[in-house]
Amino acid sequence: MVCEIAYYRKYNIAQAIASSPNFALALSDNSPELEATTMDKLTVFTAKRVRTMDPGRPLAETVAVADGKVVSVGSLASMKPWLDRFDHEIDETFKDKVIYPGFIDPHTHFRMSGVFMGLTYIGPIDQQGPRGFNKGIATREGVIAKLKEADAALDDPSRPILAWGLDPAVQGGQLHRDELDSVSKTRPIWTVTYAPHVVVCNSPMLEVAGVDASTNVYGVERYGDGRLNGQFIERAATRIATRPVAKYLNEPGMGVEAIRTLAKTAQQAGITATAEMIFGYLDFEAEWAEHREAVLDPEFPLRMFLVPIEGRIRGAHGERCVDFLLEMQQQNTEKLAFHGVKFVNDGSYPAMTLRLRSPGYLDGHEGHRGENPWEELVEVMLPYWRAGIQIHSHANGDETIEMTLDLLEQLQRIHPRFDHRFTIEHYCISTPEQARRLKALGGLASVNNYFVHFRSLIHAEQGFGPDRAEATARLGSLEREGVVFALHSDFSLVLTPIHPLTAAWIAVNRVALDGSVQAPGERIGVDRAMRAITIDAAHVLSRDRDLGSIEAGKHADFTVLDDDPYEVDPMAIKDVGVWGTVLGGRVFPADG
Repeated sequence: MVCEIAYYRKYNIAQAIASSPNFALALSDNSPELEATTMDKLTVFTAKRVRTMDPGRPLAETVAVADGKVVSVGSLASMKPWLDRFDHEIDETFKDKVIYPGFIDPHTHFRMSGVFMGLTYIGPIDQQGPRGFNKGIATREGVIAKLKEADAALDDPSRPILAWGLDPAVQGGQLHRDELDSVSKTRPIWTVTYAPHVVVCNSPMLEVAGVDASTNVYGVERYGDGRLNGQFIERAATRIATRPVAKYLNEPGMGVEAIRTLAKTAQQAGITATAEMIFGYLDFEAEWAEHREAVLDPEFPLRMFLVPIEGRIRGAHGERCVDFLLEMQQQNTEKLAFHGVKFVNDGSYPAMTLRLRSPGYLDGHEGHRGENPWEELVEVMLPYWRAGIQIHSHANGDETIEMTLDLLEQLQRIHPRFDHRFTIEHYCISTPEQARRLKALGGLASVNNYFVHFRSLIHAEQGFGPDRAEATARLGSLEREGVVFALHSDFSLVLTPIHPLTAAWIAVNRVALDGSVQAPGERIGVDRAMRAITIDAAHVLSRDRDLGSIEAGKHADFTVLDDDPYEVDPMAIKDVGVWGTVLGGRVFPADG
């Protein structure tokens, strides 16, 4: 009898779906609303191959799309029931191409990066910025000369020099106050390293910032004799130094243009979705307005998820910080949405400010902790954890990762959660044992593995020593333990490109700049690497119900490639051409 009732109810649901264009059926008070399909026309994209990232149906030949969503995946023959019922067109634009789910970079910084890229550039590599091409500066002397050139070019004596891009690992270490005073003792100078974990100011800028010998803030650094050296390390200190120049970093139009410029760069690399991982760093309301203007424009080619930095929310809203974040989430759309919260718990890999366990750094320095005292983090995180908000915890070094795992364990003991998706961001220097603990605690990792290729040799000599530099980004260990992980670029606040196929290539090959293989046991296969830039990246952002694979009902977001990374020589993965992308069924050519 129970089976008969179940069949009767199922049959009548099906009949209702078939017969009524608009209906809602409630089997109980808790039943979701079911809506009939109302699409007018299908667009059927044909391809040389479709890689779905659906393990049950990994390959297809066609994708049918309507109203921005995937309707059917397979062949023209298999989707005949749909084609017989609905008007449709066959689009052969991609008939010689390979379609993938849209690539996802789950950790970027478009707004801040784009603004920084428009400042005086003092970095070591050639850089295309929003105001034109910037030639890299190889030497320390060249950096000082560039700053003097900027000083001479400014007519207004009160306007500060704002410079970005120093790489202390290859340009002779951090700048300091006396060096900048040699450029000017009257004009304020504010410089930031490539990663904004370190700001360095000259004497006039210290005066403008209201910093003097009595200032006692963690990260405000001094010379050996106790005199201020102009260095501000990590956010408690850098926000003090940045406050006087914020108006120059928030000039009208700069943020919107920065977001649009870097979004195009990302789209040309095949990206259809990303997360802004330091939202609200300078001005929450201004950045929210800028993102609405940029992202909600129909011409904007990406979905963006905004991850606020915790200290900014708590500083502005105090005990209401969680409620405020939940209220902001009520404004979410399918294209622009608030997601989770970010904690910064140590420094930067390229800036050599992350925290290391023994034997520490080559030169004996310790690196820096983040915004909050580590012993207070459980108390600070717990309200977000209890509210079900996903936590993203920045942890580059193995000491910080160990602390973060201890922290996650304490949160689970206090308030057990299933599928919490607590994510360690960057996960650069770790141990195999930490991968095992991360799995046991149900955590995830979003990994910057670009450093394996672009910086491991640098930091074998400067910073971490050869053992840890070679084993940067232990993806093989994560895979062996069954941890879900994504790959990200951190673009453009580190000295690496934004290009998911390059991230996959590095993951598969682990080839350094000199051609040597770094920690070959930490290599992963092509399938796992491609998952890390598609479905597993979607999982890290809690968007795998809608993104990351090509399945019926998900957003019609695709990356269109000239060849298939599964089929080419592994050393050629990064060279596979990106034809363009599709976002919600709309085609965006890379050269458009």
